[in-house]
Amino acid sequence: MAPAAPRLVLGLLVLSLCCEACKKVIFHVPSELEADTLVGRVDLKECLQSAEIISSSDGNFKILEDGSVYTTSAVSLSAEKKTFTILLKDIQEHVQKKIHVSLVEEEKRTQTQKTRHARDTVLKRTKRRWGPIPSVMIENALGPFPLQIQQVQSDTAQNYTIYYSASGPGIDQDPKGLFYIERETGNIFATRAVDREQYPSFQIICFATTPDGYSPEVPLVHTIRIEDDNDNAPYFTQDLFEFSVLENSKPGVLVGKMIAEDRDEPFTLHTKLKYRIVSQDPPVPPVFSLHGDTGVITVSSPQLDREMVSRYTLLVEVRDMAGQPFGLCSTGTAVIRIGDTNDNAPSFKQMQYETRVEENRVNVEILRISVIDLDEPGSPGSGAVYEIIKGNDDRSFEITTDKNTNEGILCVVKGLDYESAKQRILVIAVNNEAPYMLAPHSQQLSQSTSSVTVHILDVDEGPVFKPCHLRIDVKECEDIGTIIGRYLAEDPETGNSEGICYRIPPGQCNWINIDEKSGEVRTIKVLDRDVGEMRRGQCNITVLAIDRNGKTGTGTIQVVIQPGNKNYPRIAKTDYIMCRDRKPICLTAEDGDESPYSSPFVYRITDRSLASLWKITQHNDNSVYLSPKGDIPFGIYNIPISVIDNGGKAGENHITVNFCDCVTPTECGTSARLGPAGNVTLGVWAILAMILGSLLLLLILITICGCCGSGVMHRHVTDDCANHNLIISNTEAPGEEVMDHNIIPLQNTSDQGGYGIKTGDQQTFEMVKGRGQTLESVKGGGHQTLGSVKEGGGQPMMDTCRYSYSEWHNFTHPRLGEKVHLCRQDEEQKHSEDYLLSYNYEGKGSLAGSVGCCSDQHEEEALDFLDQLEPKFRTLAETCVKR
Repeated sequence: MAPAAPRLVLGLLVLSLCCEACKKVIFHVPSELEADTLVGRVDLKECLQSAEIISSSDGNFKILEDGSVYTTSAVSLSAEKKTFTILLKDIQEHVQKKIHVSLVEEEKRTQTQKTRHARDTVLKRTKRRWGPIPSVMIENALGPFPLQIQQVQSDTAQNYTIYYSASGPGIDQDPKGLFYIERETGNIFATRAVDREQYPSFQIICFATTPDGYSPEVPLVHTIRIEDDNDNAPYFTQDLFEFSVLENSKPGVLVGKMIAEDRDEPFTLHTKLKYRIVSQDPPVPPVFSLHGDTGVITVSSPQLDREMVSRYTLLVEVRDMAGQPFGLCSTGTAVIRIGDTNDNAPSFKQMQYETRVEENRVNVEILRISVIDLDEPGSPGSGAVYEIIKGNDDRSFEITTDKNTNEGILCVVKGLDYESAKQRILVIAVNNEAPYMLAPHSQQLSQSTSSVTVHILDVDEGPVFKPCHLRIDVKECEDIGTIIGRYLAEDPETGNSEGICYRIPPGQCNWINIDEKSGEVRTIKVLDRDVGEMRRGQCNITVLAIDRNGKTGTGTIQVVIQPGNKNYPRIAKTDYIMCRDRKPICLTAEDGDESPYSSPFVYRITDRSLASLWKITQHNDNSVYLSPKGDIPFGIYNIPISVIDNGGKAGENHITVNFCDCVTPTECGTSARLGPAGNVTLGVWAILAMILGSLLLLLILITICGCCGSGVMHRHVTDDCANHNLIISNTEAPGEEVMDHNIIPLQNTSDQGGYGIKTGDQQTFEMVKGRGQTLESVKGGGHQTLGSVKEGGGQPMMDTCRYSYSEWHNFTHPRLGEKVHLCRQDEEQKHSEDYLLSYNYEGKGSLAGSVGCCSDQHEEEALDFLDQLEPKFRTLAETCVKR
C-alpha cells in the first residue's frame, strides 16, 4: 500500500495541472424553468473526446452524454444571469476540462406585443412541424440517391435562426452514412437502398439549435420504417420430409405436415403461402391430398396396399402472394412409406407331410414345415406361430418357429413306444404374431392347416422304470439298513422284471443303496436334517437298470427326509432376578425340530412344594409367565420345570430365580439368601471370611468380658462400654437421672446401628451392621436391649456388659455370614466396605475414661483429674460434675 500513495498524489497533481477552462457557453432562457426542461446542448467532444465522468457544479442541472443540459428541479433566475460549470474528466489520460455555462434571461416584450401575438395565435391556425409522422422508405428503392424521405422543421424558426442536426442508427451509428439531415432546411435524405430483412426500421434523434447553442425544441425521436418488398421466395424448412402411414388406412388419416417459411414481413401478402402437390410417384392412383393453407398431407383413397406399392414420393410447391401466379415459389419433396399390417394370412406350402422316428428317441428334430406370407418379412405380420391342434394329447411332440427362416420345427420331446402305437397323425395350424386385420372389401380367410404322419420305428429297448421318477419319504434318524421302498424296472418287450439288475452310479449323495436283484432301497446312514448335505432335506439319486443283453434304463429316486421329533425342548435363559414388585418372568422355550414336533409347548412345575409357591401363566405357544402365588420369603429358588413339545417329548429345565428385596435387578447380586427350597454353596472366600469373622468375634468377647469385669471390681465404667454410658437427658445438669451406678443402659439401635471394640492402639473396627434389627431382636424379643432379653422381663438389670457367648454368637454369626455372602457375589466389591472399616488414630486414651461415667461418681475426690483437663474440655467437665 505504501507505493500506491505516491502514485495517487501524483495523479491528483496531474489532474489539477491539466484542468483548464475549455470554452464558455451562453443560453438564453426564460426566467422560470420547470423541472426536466431542456436548457440547451453543449458539444462536449470539442473539449474532450473521451470523457469518462461528466458532472455539473450546480445540482439543479444535469448533463447527458450527448451534451444536452436539463434542469433537475424548477429554477428561477433571480438575477438576469446564472452561471455553472460542466466538469469533464478522463481518468486514464489524467485530463480534466471545464465548460462555463451562463444562463441569460430572454428580453422582455411589451404588453402590446404580447397581446398582438396572442391575438394572432388565436386567429391564425398553424401546423406544428417539429413532430412529423414516421417516415417510410421502400425496401430496395431504386433511387435516385440521395433520396429525400422527410423534413423536420421547428416553429421557432420564425423568430430564430435554427440549425438542424441528427444522430442515431444510420447516421453516426451502424449502418453509418445511410441517412443525413440538411443543417439549414431539416430535410432528411437516404444515400442508398436498404434491406428490410436486415434493418426493418430506424430511430434517429433530431435536434434544433440556435447559432449560440440554445435548443428551443426538445430533441425529437423520429422513426424511419422500411416498407417491405417481396424480394424473398418462401422455402421449406427441410430438404426432405419423411412420413409413414399404415396400409389400408381410411381417407382423412393424417400423414404429416410440410412446413415452409418466408423472410418477408409477416402478416402480409408477401408471406401468405399456398401449398400444392405438383406430382406423385408412382402417379396412379392418386392417394394423397394436401391442404393448401397448412401444408398437411392426408390420405385421400383407401387403396393403400403395401404389397402393391410400399413407397410414394410427392413433389410439393409453396408460393407466396396467396398462391397468385406472380408470387415467388419453391418446391420440396416428401417421401411416404407404407407401413405393413397383417392383412395376409400365412398358408402352408404342402398340405400333407410324412416323417419317421425311432422309438424312445427324445429331443430330436423330425421335420421342418414352411409357409407363405405376403406381409413384410421380419415383421409381426409375417412371423409364423405354429400349433399342434390334434394328435398330441400326451404332449410327446413340440413345434417351434425358426426366427431366421420362419419355418416350423417339429420335435419329439417324449419317447414314443412302438408297442403302443406304430404311427401318429398330427394336425398343425399356423397363425401370425400380430392379429389379422381384414382389408377393405375383402372376405375373412380361414386358418391354414397341414397334417403330419409320424411313423415309429421299432428298436431293441432297455429296461424302463415305472415310474421313471419315484419319491420316497424317510423319517428323520431312521436306523441304518431300514428298508424305505422298492424300485423296479420292466423290459418293454416282455413286460416283466426278470433278469434285470440294479445299481446306483457313484458320485451321488451317499444316503441309500439298492439291492441288485430285488430292487429294495435301504438307508446306509442315519438321515439327519441337521448334518452336512442333509440340510436340504432331499436328494435325487439316479438308478440304473441293466437287462441280460446289456441294455440299460435309468430312473430317479427322490429321497425326502421328513422332520422327526429328535430334540428336547429347552428354556433358553434359566437365571432371573425378581424384585419386590414381583414382575412376572417370561420363560421362552426352544426346540430344534420343525413343525409339528415343536410348538406349542406345555410347561409344568415338577416339584410339588414349589408348585404351591409359584404358578405358570400361558403367554403364547412358545412362552409362559412365571410368578409367585402369594407372599413368599426373599431368597434364591431353584424351580424344576418340564417343557413338553407338540410331539410329546419332554425336557427338564431348572430355573433359578433370585427373589431379592430390591427395586431394580441391578441392585441385587446374582446370589442372595436362599429360599425355603434353595441351597447355598459357599466359595473359598466365603469360608475364609467366616473363619476371620469367628476369630474377630472371639476377640470381641474377650475384650468385653475384661471390660465389664474390671468395671465391677473398680466401681467405674471402663472405656470399652463408653458407647452405652450417655443417656438421653433434657437437662444440662450432670446426670441426676442416673440413680444406680451399676445400671448402664444400652441404647436402641437404628437401621444401621453398630457395635465396636477398643484396642490398645485406640483404633476401632465396625464389626456388624444390622438392617433394622438390634442384637436382641434376633432372639425374637422385638426391639429390646440385650439385658432385657437375658432377664426375660424387658427391664434393665445390672452388669449389662456381660453376655454369654451363645447370645453374641446368635446375633453376629448370621449377619456376618450375610455380609460375607454379599461381598462374594458383588464383583464391584460394593459391600466390602460395609463389614470392615478402619479409623484413623486419635491419640492416647483420656485419664477421665468415659464421659458417661461422670454420672456415676459421687465422691468429690474422685473427680480431681478434672483440674488437669485442657481448656476445651472444662465446659464438658462442668456439665458432668456437681460442684
